[in-house]
Amino acid sequence: MEQLILIDEYGNQLGVADKLEAHKNGGMLHLAFSILVYNSRNELLLQKRAEQKYHFSGLWSNTCCGHPRPGEDIVQAARRRLNEEFGFSVPLQERFKFQYEAHDQCSGFTERELVHILVGHYDGTPYPDKDEIGDWRWCSRDNIIQDVASADIEYTPWFRLIVQKFDLL
Repeated sequence: MEQLILIDEYGNQLGVADKLEAHKNGGMLHLAFSILVYNSRNELLLQKRAEQKYHFSGLWSNTCCGHPRPGEDIVQAARRRLNEEFGFSVPLQERFKFQYEAHDQCSGFTERELVHILVGHYDGTPYPDKDEIGDWRWCSRDNIIQDVASADIEYTPWFRLIVQKFDLL
């Protein structure tokens, strides 16, 4: 099973924990990343999380998310995960990081992450892994903001925070 890097509130590494254990009982604070990939029309590549995901399944979200492995650099980890989920790799630039907590009522798991936000650009065709991604689409800034505000489409809590608090769209 995948190991997550546990941290304290200042970002200092404390050790590792099994991925599922780190999300149980209120969650353990750990390192993560979220990727935003834009095309030349400034549309964001969104994914709908596969129904079999262990938490927040079936929700729309940013391009890709994941966790660095012990000893793995954030950008290196993000490029690895993007290739695993969408079948392509692009240069990624870290923009900022923030800490959040979100509880998934359906699974009972809790996310407590210091998440690094990375941005890249791609105009090719994605080849999504069906075990990870249930659906995908390119979406304009205006449509995303409208969708998040209306709550007609269900988005992951971390993506809602990215849209509502940070000017990355």
